Amino acid sequence: MTKGSGVIRVNSRPVEILEPELARLRILEPLKLAGKKAEAVDIAVRVGGGGVMGQAAAARTAIARGLVQYLNDEDLESLYRDYDRTLIVPDTRRKLPKNPLGRGARKKRQKSYR
Repeated sequence: MTKGSGVIRVNSRPVEILEPELARLRILEPLKLAGKKAEAVDIAVRVGGGGVMGQAAAARTAIARGLVQYLNDEDLESLYRDYDRTLIVPDTRRKLPKNPLGRGARKKRQKSYR
């Protein structure tokens, strides 16, 4: 976050050319909620790993947290928490690891009695 004219870049690319459009809308969500407060701030986000939508969710959380911290605005934080808690607190659910006795995290080999 730096003082500027409202330019948003994700991985050094302007957010306006990001594809798919659903990911772009998701990234811009905290800015639309902040309204006029976020117009004079340049935002640069670096994100890696996961898929397109996972990166969009991570960028969305980073932008929301960064705006709250940069503007030092408690009202904005409560607005984000009331709208969607994952704007401030990331979703920590992860995939379970595969277990040795089965074909996946929960599936086990069938047991035969005959």
